Amino acid sequence: MILTGSAIRDAVTRGEIVIDPFDPQQLGPNSYDFRLGNRCRIYRDYELDAARENPTLELPFPPDGILLQPTRLYLVNTLERMGSNRYVPIIRGRSSVGRLGIFIHITSDLIDIGSINQWTLQLHTIGAVRIRPGMLIGQVTFWSVRGQVSFYSGKYADRESPVPSLSYLDCLERVPPNV
Repeated sequence: MILTGSAIRDAVTRGEIVIDPFDPQQLGPNSYDFRLGNRCRIYRDYELDAARENPTLELPFPPDGILLQPTRLYLVNTLERMGSNRYVPIIRGRSSVGRLGIFIHITSDLIDIGSINQWTLQLHTIGAVRIRPGMLIGQVTFWSVRGQVSFYSGKYADRESPVPSLSYLDCLERVPPNV
């Protein structure tokens, strides 16, 4: 079951949902509009390897923003720290951002219960588009759960966003030893 805007506001007041900073004007009928943060990373190399750590470069956010190019993936933090130990957040791009050809996540729209932090957005665009810190970029919805809850404690926990892929850690754990 999805929470309505008023239910999100009430859950924030009760401490069941964290949205910091919280602005009631960003509440929608069944979502909360979140903003783009001010830290951006790109992968140094165009060729990436899922079994290895891929070096990244930090891009400064000048006052006039960053011009996204369709040949790059941009890892950018959310301005808000968000999450819940009671509800499952799901993120989507705002329709106005989608109409510019910007995707805010490649495949990871589901945020694990217990993951409370600034989230890493994976921005990709179909054309050159300028973005600026603080712009409304996405929406988060909150869903109730059924069953026993286990909080997220994976490899992305307790890290400062934006965080590059840590898939190489999975590969290291699953590679059979040389015989």
